[in-house]
Amino acid sequence: MKHLHIKTLPLSPGVYLFKDDQGRIVYIGKATSLRTRVKSYLQEPKDDLKLKALQAVVHDVSVITTPTETEAALLEAQLIQEHQPKFNTLLKDGQPFVYLLFTEETLPTLKIVRTKKTKGRYFGPFLYKSDARSVYEYLATTFRLKLCTSKIPQGCLDYHLDICAGSCRDDFDKDAYLTRLELAREALQGNTEQFTQTLRNKIKVHNDALAFEKAQKLNTYLQDSVTIFATLETKYHEQTYRHETIRATAPTSNIVENETTVEHLQALLDLPQPPRIIDCFDISHFQSTSLVGSCVRFANGIPDKNKFRRFKIKSLTQQNDYAALQEIVQRRYKNNDLPDLILIDGGKGQLNAILKLNISRPCISLAKREERVFSERHPEGKLLDIHEQAEKLLIALRDYAHHFAITYHRLHRNAH
Repeated sequence: MKHLHIKTLPLSPGVYLFKDDQGRIVYIGKATSLRTRVKSYLQEPKDDLKLKALQAVVHDVSVITTPTETEAALLEAQLIQEHQPKFNTLLKDGQPFVYLLFTEETLPTLKIVRTKKTKGRYFGPFLYKSDARSVYEYLATTFRLKLCTSKIPQGCLDYHLDICAGSCRDDFDKDAYLTRLELAREALQGNTEQFTQTLRNKIKVHNDALAFEKAQKLNTYLQDSVTIFATLETKYHEQTYRHETIRATAPTSNIVENETTVEHLQALLDLPQPPRIIDCFDISHFQSTSLVGSCVRFANGIPDKNKFRRFKIKSLTQQNDYAALQEIVQRRYKNNDLPDLILIDGGKGQLNAILKLNISRPCISLAKREERVFSERHPEGKLLDIHEQAEKLLIALRDYAHHFAITYHRLHRNAH
């Protein structure tokens, strides 16, 4: 693991993915500081057999930064469930998240669910069911939301204990129940400070009355509600980090051995030969100044870091992505070290700028957002299917080059 580029990793929260020498993900973790956490794996493991085994196989690391540690924890759980890494033992099976659901039935209810199959209003996702269960119990008890399957004219025992909503009674007040249900929903989407302050006030009342058991129960609700609200504030969605995830989890195993992927990519782009060596170019700048460029090479699906290149733009002082691309492409191939395919981070304009150079290799560009690929054979662009392996690989290469360019740009800017 000592060859990992620790100093280039960010100090921000996020998720790190350790990979073996074939590019396979072997371990996924979260961190408050990615650089500090990954660096900790370089320490002598002593009696930690799992860490020794992990260190023996780790060859590379990819990272995805997040605004908060809470968001990192949610993304970590999602990725572990999707990729089932060898060294992760937790969060491997089933759906990693739970949700609080307000259903849209004839008689709506509040439920805890693991999948979003039922029509209704969802809150979440939440990583720990115990937290969601605690908040659910507080809302159900406070707003009397428990529905009863019994039919007792005077109401069941839970009704008389102010737990049941009274659906067991003949004179069940549905309108009052729906009002309370709406209040519970507003508690999750409204003023969180007011909600938690109400709990604190109730805890104080119980403590003053020496009702410590009740106060302790409310304190549990309070702590769990803080976690729940912190999660809700992240507004996390499973597609939030789609581009970053594609890049970080890119299949970097040897695609020479997977002729189906090579043939698919060749057919997709109408190429004269299988694209086993691909160069990817990107330009980075800050407020239209400090222009730099990068080129990363993938040989048989694996980063060939000896062939990576970084460029300070010499011919320009202000932003001109087309001219900057032309400069770095010409400089990269001045010794005729050509790949099978040239991939540009950009759209039709960037591609046309490179085609003017008349390089004797196929050139394509890949635009973000729509994930539309442009080439001489597809001048109006062709949408990629992000679920297909070959298309995912193209996106991953483009994003890898973009990340490499941004990293260099930051180093260049900080040096000035």
